[in-house]
Amino acid sequence: MDVKDTYKTITKPSEEVLFKDKNSKFFGYAFPITTEEEAKEHLEDLKKKHHAARHWCYAWQLGKSDFHYRANDDGEPSNSAGMPIYGQIQSFEVTNILIVVVRYFGGVKLGVGGLINAYKTAAQMALEASRIVTRTIDVKFEISFDYPEMNKVMRVIKENNLNVVDQILELDCKVIILVRKNEAERIHDKFDATYKVSIKELEDQ
Repeated sequence: MDVKDTYKTITKPSEEVLFKDKNSKFFGYAFPITTEEEAKEHLEDLKKKHHAARHWCYAWQLGKSDFHYRANDDGEPSNSAGMPIYGQIQSFEVTNILIVVVRYFGGVKLGVGGLINAYKTAAQMALEASRIVTRTIDVKFEISFDYPEMNKVMRVIKENNLNVVDQILELDCKVIILVRKNEAERIHDKFDATYKVSIKELEDQ
């Protein structure tokens, strides 16, 4: 059974994009984030930059396979801003991302339909202005063994082309490897079945 072991994200902030409708201006931005705290910092920066704007609506999504998200209308009619922005995050299938759309009111009301379209379009433009990359979801394992078992362990690592990220090779040896999620169970069982070698999964930091 194939486990989904990739996710899409962006590597750096998008360029500023601008969508206009009936004198209202909607500035769109996309930022890569890994924590909610980072999302707040980007929002604070944009509020300083656009201190004369009326609304700073946003949506973010975090996580590689278990997602959590937030969408905020920031004073616009309910579900007319945050959710249309979040809809674009879903449609581009990106995560670990924040999208903010800053609105300057132009004196003419757009109605809920007009707002949904404007926020959706500005979010879409910000994503189109971003470089989206596909990353693998990796599982980190710690393999523990005594020095005499070194050759056995290294042979499995070599045969399976595993990515070693850290190693302590003394009397008590430890090797930390990263394995694609798809392969994790097979690799775990391989080491687990090796005499005098133990393996455990490490929590992602």
